[in-house]
Amino acid sequence: MANISEGFARKGNKEFIQFLFISKSSAAELQSHLYIAWDQNYITKDTFDELYKEAEIIQRQLSNFIKYLQQTL
Repeated sequence: MANISEGFARKGNKEFIQFLFISKSSAAELQSHLYIAWDQNYITKDTFDELYKEAEIIQRQLSNFIKYLQQTL
């Protein structure tokens, strides 16, 4: 979320898109951390599955938003 707001504050779509890519990468990083949390028994398989799926949805939404913004350049 912080990456998105920081990118938006730059007032240019090219820089904003760059920060959206960073946000997308952060969601992928979260998925990696979820594997660790599950492996260490900090979360259940159900919680892992739910959060992993949510991160995938967010990545897809960011990808769609990036494509939209790239069309306006």
